[in-house]
Amino acid sequence: MRLQEITSIPRGMKRVIMLSTDFILLPSAIYIAYLVGRSNLNDILVPGFAGVALTTCLITFAMFASLGLYRAVIRFMGEKAVIVVVEGVSLSAGVLLFAQFVFFGKIEVPVLVAYWAILLVMVGGSRFVVRSIINSWARKQKEHVIIYGAGSSGMQLVSALRKGSEYEPVAIVDDKRSLQKSTVDGIRVSSPRKLMALVEKYNVSHVLLAIPSASQTRRAEILALIEPLPVKVLTIPGLVDLVSGKSQIEEVREVDVEELLGRDPVAPDKKLMDSCIAGKSVLVTGAGGSIGSELCRQIIQLKPKRLVLLDVCEFGLYAIEQEVESNKSENDFEFELIALLGNVKDSLHTKEVMTTFEIQTVYHAAAYKHVPMVEHNVVEGVKNNVFGTLYAAEAARASDVETFVLVSTDKAVRPTSVMGATKRLAELILQGLSQLTGDTTFCMVRFGNVLGSSGSVVPLFREQIKKGGPVTVTHPEIIRYFMTIPEAAQLVIQASALAEGGDVFVLDMGQTVKISELAKKMIGLMGLELKTDENPEGDIEIQYSGLRPGEKLFEELLIGDNVIGTEHPRIMRAEEMSLPWEDVTGLLSSIDDACEKLDCEKVRELLIRAHAGYDPHDDISDFAWCEASRTKALKVESAQVVSVFSKKEEKSGVA
Repeated sequence: MRLQEITSIPRGMKRVIMLSTDFILLPSAIYIAYLVGRSNLNDILVPGFAGVALTTCLITFAMFASLGLYRAVIRFMGEKAVIVVVEGVSLSAGVLLFAQFVFFGKIEVPVLVAYWAILLVMVGGSRFVVRSIINSWARKQKEHVIIYGAGSSGMQLVSALRKGSEYEPVAIVDDKRSLQKSTVDGIRVSSPRKLMALVEKYNVSHVLLAIPSASQTRRAEILALIEPLPVKVLTIPGLVDLVSGKSQIEEVREVDVEELLGRDPVAPDKKLMDSCIAGKSVLVTGAGGSIGSELCRQIIQLKPKRLVLLDVCEFGLYAIEQEVESNKSENDFEFELIALLGNVKDSLHTKEVMTTFEIQTVYHAAAYKHVPMVEHNVVEGVKNNVFGTLYAAEAARASDVETFVLVSTDKAVRPTSVMGATKRLAELILQGLSQLTGDTTFCMVRFGNVLGSSGSVVPLFREQIKKGGPVTVTHPEIIRYFMTIPEAAQLVIQASALAEGGDVFVLDMGQTVKISELAKKMIGLMGLELKTDENPEGDIEIQYSGLRPGEKLFEELLIGDNVIGTEHPRIMRAEEMSLPWEDVTGLLSSIDDACEKLDCEKVRELLIRAHAGYDPHDDISDFAWCEASRTKALKVESAQVVSVFSKKEEKSGVA
């Protein structure tokens, strides 16, 4: 019989089995106790003995039931169960004492002592033997895991896993020499240097990280040590979630990619965080997007007077509205929440929103950010990213908004893509508006890729690995900056407090990451092997698809070298070239005219002349424009053929 079949037996049936077992054990214990505790065995056969045995058994059954011995789950019995068994056996011995006095008129201590010891062995021993057998079967059927961390979290994890049905801890490793060679719940603690040997010895499938308080840097070092091993790496929830009760120790999860990057966050400066938000009316455009929604999550923690969410996507807007409402109710936040469907390209509506709700701070996150998508939809990309920013900024200026913050990108630096060029032009718009008199302070915050955003490689890689591969990378040498969405949003908010007008803020993105190496790490930490020419038996292959239209091998954050620090260690201010507002408006007028005519060629030409540093490496790949051009060329060619035939016919007729 398998363990699953045993554990699936109904609780009522299990109680019947336990009662039946005790029905045999109790009278047997009394009989053996009299055999052991008396020299004269004749009294066992007298009628009084039957009364003693029957009374003791019936009352003991009732006491065992009241103590919960028939409700206990045998395979989970622990120290408390031992105490209950001892208590029940002792009470049963007391009943035997009472029955002896009633039926025999005397108390025989040797019989009582023998009965107590025999019953304890029979009742307690039978249960713990069964528990041992079941747990032994369970351990054989569970996956063997190694726990990294022998601290309090590691100890709790061992206990929790042993009660579960999925993982069986077979070894523990820890960096601290003081803990090595000690034991945790019978499991020896070893040095991490023995990981490979332990994995092979116990046929381990997973390594579980029980180090919730370790820094990101330390976690990255540990993951680098485990990565070459043929195991999947899981981790327990963070310390904050464990302490708050939001998560349980046994709720293991996959390792987040930010843990691979090893970047320790800097605690936010409360003064900077509050400056543009606390007690103010705040608008977030593109509120349903990756950055916009995280800005909303951060903003509500800072006690605004009003938060206005603006997005063209109904589903995204609904999702963030529901999340913010839920958070507001749970934490008793007091602010007005307004969710509005709208497009920043609608200048009249955008201005009405800012004026009606007396907006004081705008975080402009509405943009098309996916490089290939904008390459294939040039005019819409320009309209949204360039003119959407223009109309939002002009509305802010007309509505006396105090601070307007553009969420920009590293792709705006020496762009090779339409998306990057549009974001750089959006920056030039704000720099130009800053030259005009007015009460609005304009600034922009430029940073690289954020982990887990829409279009990010990380969720794509994870999904590809789960499906068995291949993992697709555009180029073996492509590198990117990465930052977590919460950190990026925090830094955007803090940068807005440092703005003086026309500022280009650049975030410290840390070290660049080679995308192919990131893919390899993710494959290894999911317990799989990289499939290569040298290792054809591997699990997951990496395929290189080539750079997509507009894509660069590496991104930059600065146009020049003129950058100065600010009072925040991860926010820098770049001194960069800007254009006079008259030149910007003239350029925008020409681009707008080209967009109205759907002339992608002219739009590209104007972007190249826009002093945005735009240097495209590919031909125009706008789907609609390319198809229209092809159709037009075919019509021209067809017309030319018809014309040639017509001329030949005319000549033939003349002849």
